[in-house]
Amino acid sequence: MAGTVPASLRLADDAPSAPTGQLVLAAVIGIAVIVALIVWAKMHPFLALVIGSGVLALVAGTGLVQAFDAFSKGLGSTVGGVGVLIALGAIIGKLLIDSGGADQIVDTILARTPAQRVPWALAFIAFIIGIPLFFEVGVVLLIPVVMLVARRARLSPVLVGIPALAGLSALHGLVPPHPGPLLAISALGADLGLTLGLGLLVAIPTVILAGPVLAKILVRWVHLDPPTTVLGIEETSAEEGRRRPSFAVSIGVVLLPVALMLVRAVVDIRHLEETPAGSVFQFLGTPLVALLATSLVALFAFGSAVGRTRAQLSDLVGSSFVPIAGILLIVGAGGGFKETLVASGVGQVIADGITSAHLNPLLAGWLVAVLIRVATGSATVATITAAGIMAPIAAGLDPTHAALMVLVIGAGSVFLSHVNDAGFWLVKEYFGMTVGQTFKTWSLMETVLSVVAGGVVMLLGLVV
Repeated sequence: MAGTVPASLRLADDAPSAPTGQLVLAAVIGIAVIVALIVWAKMHPFLALVIGSGVLALVAGTGLVQAFDAFSKGLGSTVGGVGVLIALGAIIGKLLIDSGGADQIVDTILARTPAQRVPWALAFIAFIIGIPLFFEVGVVLLIPVVMLVARRARLSPVLVGIPALAGLSALHGLVPPHPGPLLAISALGADLGLTLGLGLLVAIPTVILAGPVLAKILVRWVHLDPPTTVLGIEETSAEEGRRRPSFAVSIGVVLLPVALMLVRAVVDIRHLEETPAGSVFQFLGTPLVALLATSLVALFAFGSAVGRTRAQLSDLVGSSFVPIAGILLIVGAGGGFKETLVASGVGQVIADGITSAHLNPLLAGWLVAVLIRVATGSATVATITAAGIMAPIAAGLDPTHAALMVLVIGAGSVFLSHVNDAGFWLVKEYFGMTVGQTFKTWSLMETVLSVVAGGVVMLLGLVV
C-alpha cells in the first residue's frame, strides 16, 4: 500500500476533457444528489453513492455507456483492498467480545482505579478496545459498562460516558483498521504504518481534551441522575462459567497488529528492509499479514484456549461478517464515487482551485470533510468523498504529510454529529437523554474532538 500510486490517480490522465466550470458543476451536483438522497429521501448510502456517481459522470461529460466504468473499477479495487482488512478486523472484534476478553480488560482496569479517576479509566478502556472494534460495536459493548459504573459510583452517566465515547470516536476517525482511515490511506497513497503511529499520537491529546476534561464541563450543563437500574447488561461469554482469557492475553491480542505495523514503519523509516530481520518485520507488518496473523492468534487465544470447539469457532467467524456487510457496501460504493471524481478530472480541478487559492492543504482537507459530514451525517461518506477530492493534492506530498492528510480528513469526518447521524440516536437512546441534551453532550463532544484533532494534525504539519 505504501509507496505506490493508486490506480485512481493513474486513471486521471484518461479523464474526459470538459470545461472547468462543467467539472465543478458536476462535483456540486453529484455531491448534492448524494446528500439529498441520504438526508431527505432516507435512501441507504450505498444506493445514494451509486446514483450520485452516475450523475457526476454524466454531468462531467462521460457517455451513457461509460458512466459507471470508473465507479465499477473503484468499487472493485476498494473492496479488494480495504474490504479484506475490515473483515479480518471484524473477526478479531467478535472473538474478543464473545470470549469475555473485552470484559476482562474492562474489569481489570476498573478494579485498580480510584473513584475520582473512573472517567480517565473509561477513556483509556475505550481507547484500547476501540483499536480493533467498529464504533457501533464499541458503543454496544461499553455503554452498559458505563451505566453500571455510574450506578455503582453514584456518578452522572455524562461524566463517565463522554470519555468512553470520545475514545471510541477518536479511534474510529483516526486509526486503521477502521474503515474510514483505511480507505483514505488507499485513496491518498499514504503509508499505513506511519499513519497508524501518527494517528495514535494525535488521538492521545484529543481523547484527553474531548473526554475527561470536557466531561467535567458538560456534567454542569446537563444533569442526569445516576441510573438506578442497568438494562441490557449481559455476560458477553456465551456460556455461564466459561473461563475468560487473561488480561495480558486479551490486551496482547488487541495490540498485536498495532505493534506489527508500527515496527514495519520503523523499519521503513530507518531503511532496514534489506536486512534479514527487517525483511521479516516488513512482511509481518503488512496490513493484511498483520491482521491475518492476529486473527489466527485470536482463534487460539479467544477460542481453543477457553474451551471452544472448531465448529463453534467456525460459527463465530461466520457471524462476525453479518454486521459489516452494509459497511463493506458503503465503503465499496464510496471508493467507486472517489474513482469517478478522479477519473472525470473533477478532483484535479478542485485541487488546482485549492492550490491557486493558497489554502493550506491540511485545512482544506479538514473543511471538505466537515462540510460533507454535516450534510450527510456519515463519517465514512465524508472520509471517502474528501479523500477523492484531495487525492491529486496528496499525490504531491511527502509520506509524512500524506499520512497527516489522512488524519485531518478523519478529524473532519466526525464533526458535529446531529439528527442525520445514526450515532446521534444511538447515544440518545442509551443515555435516556432528550434531543437537546444529546446536542449539548454528544454533538458538542464530537465537535470539540474534531477541532482538537484537526488542530493537533496541523501543528504536526508545521514541525515534521
